[in-house]
Amino acid sequence: MAATGNAPAMSRGIVIFGAAVRPDGRPSPSLARRIGYGLQAAQTLADAPILCSGAAGRAGPSEASVMAERLTACGVDPARLVLDEASRDTLQSVVAAARFVSVRGLAGCIVCSDRYHIARIRLLLGVLGVPTTPGPLAPGRGGARFRHWMRMRLREVVAIPYDLAIVLVRRGHLIRQLAEP
Repeated sequence: MAATGNAPAMSRGIVIFGAAVRPDGRPSPSLARRIGYGLQAAQTLADAPILCSGAAGRAGPSEASVMAERLTACGVDPARLVLDEASRDTLQSVVAAARFVSVRGLAGCIVCSDRYHIARIRLLLGVLGVPTTPGPLAPGRGGARFRHWMRMRLREVVAIPYDLAIVLVRRGHLIRQLAEP
């Protein structure tokens, strides 16, 4: 994957994975945490491009647009932001993240999501050849309610092998797709 973007070949990008947006347009607690993690990473890597990934749900604006609005309100330069408003799940966001890294010629990405979600994201990106680093995280559950945290951890038990199987079966096709303009 050659460097084709404006970024130096050894730089890393930041990828923020989406979560629900409330019908009134406010981020859910999960999305608010992820935006916070992305903001911390953006402040640490002041020139890194940022992919905000997440489509619109049943109601309200896209997850990506809510992220972008919050980040710019906190002082992040909008020119750094790339919005992926098409990805409806983690696997689609992983493919969008891999494409973001490939097209921009980045050396990898900082993954910003909840602690329970990071392992699946990093595993799938690794299979696609994208080096990752976990982004900033709050200790423990990061303020998530215990019941929600446990439900999400249990979901990951099923989602990891399911998504991994899809990526392994489609790996060649997905990697070729990453290089397309």
